[in-house]
Amino acid sequence: MNLRQLEILRAVIRHRTTVAAADDLALSQPAISNALKAMEAQAGFALFERVNNRLFPTIEAMALYKESEAIFALHAKLENRVRDLRECRSGHLSIVATPPVAYSIIPPAMSGFLRRRPQTRMFFDVRRYEGIIEGVLSRVAELGFALGLSHHPGIAHEVVHSGEMVCVLPPKHPLAERPIVSAADLVAVPFIGLERGTRLGEAVRESFAQAGAPFQPTVEVRYCNTACVLAAAGVGAAVVDPFSPSQGGSHDLIVQPFAPRTLAVAYMLWSEAEPLSRLAKAFLDEVRQASLLLGQEGS
Repeated sequence: MNLRQLEILRAVIRHRTTVAAADDLALSQPAISNALKAMEAQAGFALFERVNNRLFPTIEAMALYKESEAIFALHAKLENRVRDLRECRSGHLSIVATPPVAYSIIPPAMSGFLRRRPQTRMFFDVRRYEGIIEGVLSRVAELGFALGLSHHPGIAHEVVHSGEMVCVLPPKHPLAERPIVSAADLVAVPFIGLERGTRLGEAVRESFAQAGAPFQPTVEVRYCNTACVLAAAGVGAAVVDPFSPSQGGSHDLIVQPFAPRTLAVAYMLWSEAEPLSRLAKAFLDEVRQASLLLGQEGS
């Protein structure tokens, strides 16, 4: 007796008529009747007794019904698993990101992604740029996110957001009324610089050199978020990525455009060694949507 026959048997037992069973299974009434005759011929015993145009299952039929419960429960579980895989609703995904992207684009993307996929589990780590590259190449993480990018063999990439570095100032700063703060403007005031050797730190240094302004930080820090915290405390002005000033929502800062124009481009990264999982592709779509919303808020 195959699975389809058992399905018909169970439907007739539930509904007690071949007509109702046929409607339930989207089959014709003759197809149900023929299937019952074939099952009884295979089994060698009666499955139903007819009383007043209704079919009542025999003891043997009820025994088959009960024994088949486990089969159909397993079948339903398998169908649910296939649907989850098709819709990317379950599984495990590991991602890594540098701080500016980790605290801006990733959280709203992750929130919507997991809300629609309660069975999915994620690993999320915040690292420096070098750690992102290492994590993706070693497949510790399937996806990486970073500001700025150098060519790395074996890594594929896509721009997720393109912005410009900005100047952050403490409240009532002398430069707060300037529509654009230039590198030359920052020479004469206390200045918080980004660490030498970091991607954004080198980008800011190049901008100062392009403007012919000496780069003389009062304080030097590794992360843009640290620079924002110090700027809000009145330590000085800083040039940071466009994401960090709003991280945490607690920085009391004046944010002004910075000249010369210094790009801050966020990238999505993944290894070319293996194809992306359906789950990873779904998360990339979520990140693209979050980036679009971020761009609309900033415009």
